[in-house]
Amino acid sequence: MTAPATGELDLLVLGSGVAGLSAAVRASNEHGLDTGVLTKGLLEQSTTRWAQGGVAAALSGDAEEVDLHLADTLAAGAGLCDLDAVRVLVDEGPRRVEELIGLGAEFDRDERGDLDLAREGGHSVARVVHAGAATGAEVERALVDAVRSTAAVLLEHTFAHDLLVEGGRCVGVTAVGPSGPTEVRARHVLLATGGAGQLFEVTTNPPVATGDGVAMALRSGVAVADLEFFQFHPTALALPAMPRALLSEALRGHGAVLRDRDGERFVDELLPRDVVSRAILARMHEQGTDHVWLDATGLDHFAVRFPNIAASLAAVGLDASVDLLPVAPAAHHQCGGIVTDLRGATSLPGLWAAGETTCTGVHGANRLASNSLLEGMVFGPRAVEAIAAGADGPTPTGAMRCVLGFPDGEPDDDSLDIVGLPLEIPAPPDRRGGSDRGDVRGGVEEGLSAVALRAAVQHAMSSGAGVVRSGDGLERCASLLDHASMLLPERPGDTATAEVLNLVEVGRVLVEAARARTESRGTHARVDHPEPDPAQRHRLVVGGT
Repeated sequence: MTAPATGELDLLVLGSGVAGLSAAVRASNEHGLDTGVLTKGLLEQSTTRWAQGGVAAALSGDAEEVDLHLADTLAAGAGLCDLDAVRVLVDEGPRRVEELIGLGAEFDRDERGDLDLAREGGHSVARVVHAGAATGAEVERALVDAVRSTAAVLLEHTFAHDLLVEGGRCVGVTAVGPSGPTEVRARHVLLATGGAGQLFEVTTNPPVATGDGVAMALRSGVAVADLEFFQFHPTALALPAMPRALLSEALRGHGAVLRDRDGERFVDELLPRDVVSRAILARMHEQGTDHVWLDATGLDHFAVRFPNIAASLAAVGLDASVDLLPVAPAAHHQCGGIVTDLRGATSLPGLWAAGETTCTGVHGANRLASNSLLEGMVFGPRAVEAIAAGADGPTPTGAMRCVLGFPDGEPDDDSLDIVGLPLEIPAPPDRRGGSDRGDVRGGVEEGLSAVALRAAVQHAMSSGAGVVRSGDGLERCASLLDHASMLLPERPGDTATAEVLNLVEVGRVLVEAARARTESRGTHARVDHPEPDPAQRHRLVVGGT
């Protein structure tokens, strides 16, 4: 291990999406914290950049509109949202949007100069702000500019391998950068590393979305929950390019409709994403096709209202004003992750988390459209405010009560509070051979490159743990992941292999949670258990003890 890359920081932020950058800006600008940002690519290369959807917020400030946003979020979450966390999201969201505008973010406005609000799936009213169909890129642009001018340390092209834990608290990370291995030490570490869309063959996520933060947390025994809930976006452009281009929810909000092979509409396009994705998949199977069609030909001035989408379509020879657009579901958003309290504290003192890598309790079993950017904008700064106020560890608030317990006793059956149940994950098979699952090869052989092994893992996850699942399919997927684990070193020497290891470790927890949840709820659909089970209204928690 070489000498540390920096002296001890007040705060080290891992990841450069909306959650991490929002936190870094606030830490430097408002609290004067010596802040570093570490990212394995460039600051501009996070999943945030790919977000075409908008930011949902009740910007009028009217209490009834705020309550309606809360109700829509709870409905989408299928009984597993934490009420207090959702209340924080909808109450503080409007102020965070205004702060972002103050940093220079430019959102669509109408002819009067007011913000042009759109309605998306699962929303009962129009409350979503957009920047064309490139909202994520605009949000990121404003934050990157601010971070580059204020952060004390920027470590780009630096891959964090593991948390440094000393004396029962997190004190930094081990990493590999352009100059080789290093340690980056900090009094506090904020994981804002995004999701794990690269677990699946077809995804809207960029190649960097490999579940790194959750995997590091799992290896350190930090509490993780709700990983079985992975959202698939219904309308990814069904062409070979990867990641799949996303045809924004805003198109359906403005009147685009879904049609099957025969030109028939078959679903209400503004239902929550899990419902629409399953309806598309069912129609594809029924008709023997690999896609359905999104019909946006009735939208006026398409190229003016959606210039980024129009340009992407033109690049592949499509014109939305005259062509039906081929679409199919694609892995899009990780609804669970590292458990945090309402301030972003994890079960490990000194370690904080925000954004898609977390389980705040906001999303429950299914994320409401356009709440993801908002979650990062709200909970990233909340972590910084707690750190600046001297906090060091978790409190029994929000989703963290599933780990620490309820201060006033366990909730009764009529409560909206969610209890946690420990989920035991089988130990990884001995990498020198052997597994208790029988023949686990499933097409994965010795000597595969990291690229080939990653592809095999993605195929197994897509086949066994995708939009629709079954006990048999999950068992086969678990077996392949076991064998993939046997082929991987405990401490990979290169980033490509380290990413595959992280995907396998996150995938194993996702699959075991999906096997244990013998019901259908939100984004988790079991053909062998097609109905929700009230007795399974709980979180499945790994680690944290």
